[in-house]
Amino acid sequence: MKLQERVDVLVVGAGFAGLAAVAKILADDPRADVVVIERASDVGGTWRDNTYPGCACDVPTSLYSFSFAPSPEWSHTFARQPELFAYLRSVVERLHLKDRIVTNCELQSAIWDESTKRWTVQTTNGATSARVLIAATGALSTPKIPDVPGIDTFEGTVFHSATWDHEHDLTDERVAVIGTGASAVQFVPEIVDRAQRLTVFQRTPAWVIPRLDRTIGRLERALYERIPATHRAVRAVIYGYREAYVTVLADNPWMLPAVKAFAKLNLRRQVKNPATRAALTPDYAPGCKRLLLSNDWLPTLDRPDVDLVTSGLASVTENGVVDASGRHHQVDTIIFATGFTPTEPPVSHLLRGNDGRTLAQHWGGSPQAHRGTTVAGFPNLFLMYGPNTNLGHSSIVYMLESQANYLVSALNAMKRRGIAAVEVVESAQRQHNSWVDAELEGTVWNAGGCSSWYLDANGRNSTMWPTYTFRFRSMTREFDLANYRIVSDAPDSDTLDSDNEVVSA
Repeated sequence: MKLQERVDVLVVGAGFAGLAAVAKILADDPRADVVVIERASDVGGTWRDNTYPGCACDVPTSLYSFSFAPSPEWSHTFARQPELFAYLRSVVERLHLKDRIVTNCELQSAIWDESTKRWTVQTTNGATSARVLIAATGALSTPKIPDVPGIDTFEGTVFHSATWDHEHDLTDERVAVIGTGASAVQFVPEIVDRAQRLTVFQRTPAWVIPRLDRTIGRLERALYERIPATHRAVRAVIYGYREAYVTVLADNPWMLPAVKAFAKLNLRRQVKNPATRAALTPDYAPGCKRLLLSNDWLPTLDRPDVDLVTSGLASVTENGVVDASGRHHQVDTIIFATGFTPTEPPVSHLLRGNDGRTLAQHWGGSPQAHRGTTVAGFPNLFLMYGPNTNLGHSSIVYMLESQANYLVSALNAMKRRGIAAVEVVESAQRQHNSWVDAELEGTVWNAGGCSSWYLDANGRNSTMWPTYTFRFRSMTREFDLANYRIVSDAPDSDTLDSDNEVVSA
C-alpha cells in the first residue's frame, strides 16, 4: 500500500498496540479513513523483532491475545515467539487489515499545525497529513546498549538480545552475557550447551518463580475451537487470578514475605552451590523488580561451565571483558541483555506539539499523560502503552484494548460534535497523575527497596499502573470530553474550554 498525502487517522506501529487501535476503529466504523505505518517489512512489533533462542511470553497466552480475535491454536499455555508472531499476522488476515498498513515506512517527525488543526507527518516514504495521530510504537521497541569503555576495540562479535545474530554460531565459544533480566532468563539456558563457557554479568539478582507452562493437547484445542465459550471461560479464570496478584503487590504488601519464602525455597531447591545461591538472593521485596518465570535459569547458573559475575562490567578489551574487580575474562562473543528505554521512548523525540517542543522536552525525563493516553500541549495525539500503563501482574493487551476503546470514543465524540481538535487540559492531566502517584506510593513497585527500570530520571514511577486493570478499563470506557480543550469545526474555529465556553476565536 502507498502512503496517502492526507489521512484522517494515522497509526504509527503495527504491533499489538497499533493493531488493537486500527481493529477497534474499523469495528466501530468499517469506512473509517485510518492508515497504519510500520517501519519494518512486516507487522508484529516486539514479537517480530525478538527472535532470540527461547523467546516466549511470560503471561498466559489465553490472556495475552486480543479478546476480539481468540485463537484455539496455542500449543503451550505460555506461547513461544514464532506462535505470537504468526498470531499477529493471522489477525491482520482475519480482520482484513493488510490494505490499511504501509510497511517499510518509518516515522521521522510529526508536527502539530495549529493553523490547519492537523499533524504534518514526515516519513521515509514521504510526507502526509493527519487529523488524528496515534503513537503505537510500544515501550520495548528500541534496545538499550550501555556505553562501555573499549567496546569499539573488541575483535569478537557483539549484539543485543533484541537483535539476535542468527548467522553467528556460538558453538564452542566463550560467551559473555551482560544482564540477567527477562530476556537473559530465557536465552541463557538455551545456549549454555552450545557454548564452551558462559560468563554472566549480574548487576542485581531477581526473584525467580517457576513458570507453570504446559503443552495444550489436541483435544483441548479442538474443544476451544468447537465451543469458543470454554476458551472465554479459561481467559476469564486466568484474568481473575492474575488480578489477584494486585492484592499482594499493591494493596497488601505485608503478604509479600510468603512470596519471598516460596521464591527462596525454589532457589534453594535449584541451586546447590551456597556461594552462587547467596549471589542470587535479592535484598528487596519480590515484585519490586519484575518477577521472573523460569524452570531452568537458576540450575543453569549453578553449572560448573557458567561463571556468575556480580561486580559489574567495567570495560571491554580486544579479546574479553573486565569486571569491576579488575578481573579479565576472555570471551569470543558479547551478548547484551540490557533491556530497552521505556521511560523515554524514541518516538517522544519525533513529536512536536502546539508550542514547537518535542514530547520528550515536555516530559523532561518524566513521562506523564492523562489516563496514560493524551498529553497537554499535543492536540489529537493518542498514546498507546503510554505513561503508567505497564503492568506487573497481568496482560498489557487488556490495557491496549482499553486505550483503543477510549480513542474510539474520542473519535465518535469529535464526529458527533463537529470538533476539529481536542487537547487535554493540564489541570486534568495533573490531577490524574497526582492520583497515580498517590496510589503507587505504598506499592511494592515504589516501596519494595530496589531501583528498577520502572523509575524515570526524576525518580518517579512513570511506568506502572498502580491498581487493578478493570479500574483502568472503567476509566477509559468513555471519552471524558469535559477534561479537554475543544476546537470547533465551525468556520470561525471557535476554541472552547472544558466547560464548553468560547475562550478564543
